[in-house]
Parts: sequence; structure tokens; C-alpha cells
Amino acid sequence: MDNQKRTMNTDAVISIRDLRISFGEYHVLRGVDLDLYQGENLVVLGRSGTGKSVLIKILVGLLKADAGTISAFGQRVDTMSKKELDDLRLKIGFSFQNSALYDSMTVRENLEFPLVRNARNLSRGDIDRAVEEALENVGLSQTINQMPSELSGGQRKRIGIARTLILKPDVMLYDEPTAGLDPITCIDINNLINEVKERYNTSSIVITHDLTCAKAVGDRVAMLFDGQFQRVGTFDEVFDTDDERVQQFYHYNFVE
Repeated sequence: MDNQKRTMNTDAVISIRDLRISFGEYHVLRGVDLDLYQGENLVVLGRSGTGKSVLIKILVGLLKADAGTISAFGQRVDTMSKKELDDLRLKIGFSFQNSALYDSMTVRENLEFPLVRNARNLSRGDIDRAVEEALENVGLSQTINQMPSELSGGQRKRIGIARTLILKPDVMLYDEPTAGLDPITCIDINNLINEVKERYNTSSIVITHDLTCAKAVGDRVAMLFDGQFQRVGTFDEVFDTDDERVQQFYHYNFVE
């Protein structure tokens, strides 16, 4: 495994050590080590079924690992109580692959939902301003009264990101943010991920198999093979190798 390149001169906000999980006889993660540093976009690359999404579900306590440790903001995630996990999830925003919008709610109501559920003592004016700011920051102010069914796939992705950002998390987790989108919309989403990092000063883990996305947003890239991170570094460093698995992955996926 390549030495991890520390691209930010700051402390790790998330540290993973020797993480392992199996489902029956299928060993998904076989001793994963990784750090996420403050203010970076870290891309986790790998084929479908390699455990990328499993990893971030463990990070927020939706799945429990068989072994290993995860620390977030200096606290052990794997030993947290339910209340501590709930508090942690307010600091970590999860942007789901399918956007996870409520079809029966307008865009405004979708964005209000996490505020009403998690933030106490907010006035109507506070909520309105937060919704308007989040929509403005993803370039979709005009959709505020629309239903999700009236939006394009790219717009739904943006609204899903806005709903995650409305609580101003410290860490963003993006699960396949460009999946199912046309190339032009993919570029828009990649630009948005970079804009979010700059505007909100977030640290992010981006789960993807899209090399164009990885190259556009990744400060570092970690490639998952056989349940472990086999290569970690910049995009160019990761793919500067004769490893046939890495080369096959590169040539199978189109990169502009």
C-alpha cells in the first residue's frame, strides 16, 4: 500500500483503523486504515460491491463493524451511545445516492424538515432564511415551491445536498453523487461539491466509481480492492502504477 499523502496541514477529523466487516462468508472490509483531514475532499474509489457504501454507513453508525475503530472529532464512534450517535450525525451530513427527498413534500418542506426535527427554538423567519440560503447556495432558489417530481435528476441531487447542508455539518459524505446523471450535469455536481468545500469549509468523503468525478473533486483518492485500500494519494499518484487491477479500472472508466 502506498504511503498516504497528507495534503492538508491539519489534524484528522475522522480516523479509521483496521476496520473489518463480513456478511456471512463474504468478507467486505478486511482491515481498512484511512484518515480524513480538515478541509479536504477524499474520494473513495472502487467497483460496485467493494464495500464503499458499507464504509460510510459504519462511519455514521448505521452499520456496526466486526472489528476495528473509528474516531470522529476525537471521539470513538464504535462505542458511542444512541444519543452520542444522534449528536454526531448532526455534524456529519449524508448525501444519499437517490437524493432521498420526500415525494409528498415541496422543496421548501423537504429543506425545513431537518431544521424542524433537529434545531430547537428557531423562529419562522430563521427557518425561511435558512431554506433560502441553502437553495441559493446550490443555485436553485426558483424551485422552492416545486415538488420533487417536477425536478430533473440533477436538480434533485442539488436539493438533496442543500437539505444536508442546511444543518451546516462539519463533514459531508457523498454516496455516488453523479450516478445516473448526464455528463454535463455531472460537471455541475462536481463543481458544486468543490464549492461546498470552499463555502462551508467542510471535509468530505466522496464515494464513487466515476473517475471524472474523482479527478475533478478529489484532493486525495483512496482505491479499494479486496477489502483494503491498496493505493492512496493524488489521482495521478494512484493511477501511476503497473498494477493490473488499477489499470483495468482506469481503462474501463472514461476520463476526459
